[in-house]
Amino acid sequence: MLTGKKLVEKYLKFFKEKGHAIIPSASLIPENDPTVLFTTAGMHPLVPYLMGQPHPSGKRLVDVQKCVRTGDIDEVGDASHLTFFFMLGNWSLGDYFKKEAIEWSFEFLTSKKWLGLDPKRISVTCFAGDNDAPKDEVSAEVWKSVGIPEERIYFYGKEDNWWGPAGETGPCGPDTEMFYDTGKEKCSEDCKPGCYCGKYFEIWNDVFMQYNKTAGGDFEKLAQQNVDTGMGVERTITMLQGKETVFETEMFKPAMDELWRLANRPIEKSKRIICDHLRAAVFILAEGIVPSNVERGYILRRLIRRSVRHGKLMQIQGNFCSKLGEVFIKTYGDEWHELKKNKKTILGELEKEEQKFATVLSQGIKKFEQIYSKNTKITAQDAFLLFQSYGFPLEMTLEIAKEKGIEINKKAFEKEFAKHQFVSRKGSEKKFKSGLADNSEQTTKFHTATHLLHAALRDVLGDHVQQKGSNITPERLRFDFSHPERLTPVQIKRVEDLVNMAISMRIPVIREEMSLDEARKEGALAFFDSKYVPEKVSVYTIEGMSKEVCAGPHVKNTGDLGKFKIVKEEAVSAGVRRIKAVLE
Repeated sequence: MLTGKKLVEKYLKFFKEKGHAIIPSASLIPENDPTVLFTTAGMHPLVPYLMGQPHPSGKRLVDVQKCVRTGDIDEVGDASHLTFFFMLGNWSLGDYFKKEAIEWSFEFLTSKKWLGLDPKRISVTCFAGDNDAPKDEVSAEVWKSVGIPEERIYFYGKEDNWWGPAGETGPCGPDTEMFYDTGKEKCSEDCKPGCYCGKYFEIWNDVFMQYNKTAGGDFEKLAQQNVDTGMGVERTITMLQGKETVFETEMFKPAMDELWRLANRPIEKSKRIICDHLRAAVFILAEGIVPSNVERGYILRRLIRRSVRHGKLMQIQGNFCSKLGEVFIKTYGDEWHELKKNKKTILGELEKEEQKFATVLSQGIKKFEQIYSKNTKITAQDAFLLFQSYGFPLEMTLEIAKEKGIEINKKAFEKEFAKHQFVSRKGSEKKFKSGLADNSEQTTKFHTATHLLHAALRDVLGDHVQQKGSNITPERLRFDFSHPERLTPVQIKRVEDLVNMAISMRIPVIREEMSLDEARKEGALAFFDSKYVPEKVSVYTIEGMSKEVCAGPHVKNTGDLGKFKIVKEEAVSAGVRRIKAVLE
């Protein structure tokens, strides 16, 4: 049986044989994108290279990327929706295009050496064309050349066969999607690829980024044409194994079995929600994020606490989150080394958060039931009372109300909480307004400034300082780093002075490509926990100040930055501090 692990191995091996460099999964915390909380797709870490910046590993890349998407969190519990998932992708950065991409997709899917699917059960879709771009006859002809007959080639519009841009502007283009006939009966005479009845399973998507959408809404031809593909590991392996849901595969079965053992009242949907949410929590915790009431920490807290509530629904006695955490670390730890490396922290935070929420949950549900039994409804004011007085999460009030068939006036609900600082589901996704947000002139300056700040902090505080995350907008930089205590005014002044000294010296920013071992031997800062270490990395040197492995955009000279000023220094979590700074 083909497992998820074997699918990943086959995919990476196939494209390596086609001249692709295996690159490591980027962090779940976007390095150069301030517009999203988590990495939601394989393309996010590669935007600078899709726009023309040279990649140190070359023009052909392949990877398996960790992703988190919270927009569909309420759909989790069905057969396929997941909060955390793995995405396989192969990339051409101005190298091969439609012919090779399609031929290789077909070969990987149908060759007995690889997936061995029946080519007679494969249908494809292509872009139908509109005023912005012509009909994609090129892709259709390539599909015909590999053996897909015309009657199994469909043409759809932008809604179905066009990717991007990720925001209002940026790289985009037509795509071609591959569907596999599962053998189920047609739901109607009109049933065809793209129908949601389950007969046609979308197994792969090849995106051809030929255009750049401008602010004026025009579609200009890109100088560099790229290929960006995506294949979801969990969904694909479910289909290949003939399973009905992703939770029946070996990627979830150990955890599902453990929940079956623990539960006194097994509920299938609750089991799925717990498995999805705690797997996501384990991988997020491994990135150094801890539960909190803001941004990523809030998403993490919500995942754990929602799991706890569903555990109570299944009448699980005692704490169980860390037990499931151990199962996931055992299941994935050999491939994803950060899980084993951070096992103690992961399990400790799960245990602590579950314990903290137990009292809140008990009191909140009791009060909810009291209000409901008295009034047979829950108002926005009631929801606010539960949140303010008992710490009961707003989403949980909505969820329980929905289960009871109670309508809550959402407008009144939003109005009631608008004046209170609260990260809602909308806030969790944020907005990916522009794929170019991290490449603007001002954000490029701030990104370079983080290198100087990192170096200055290590000089003033010590070598224990390591970057733990950053968030850059055109207005300011935010830099998280490891340090156990508040910085003194004297230390802050020394850090500022060191950065501004480097700026005043107008030091060139030099980019070089080398192996990771060479970079480390030369003293470059680099923190990699991935199984797949890139053959070459980009190293940025600011002589006498900083040398770091980095993939982001940089200025040519420190003199371009302006005056650096720290405006705030604060705690983020235990052992992690945050600096906000501006360039004047």
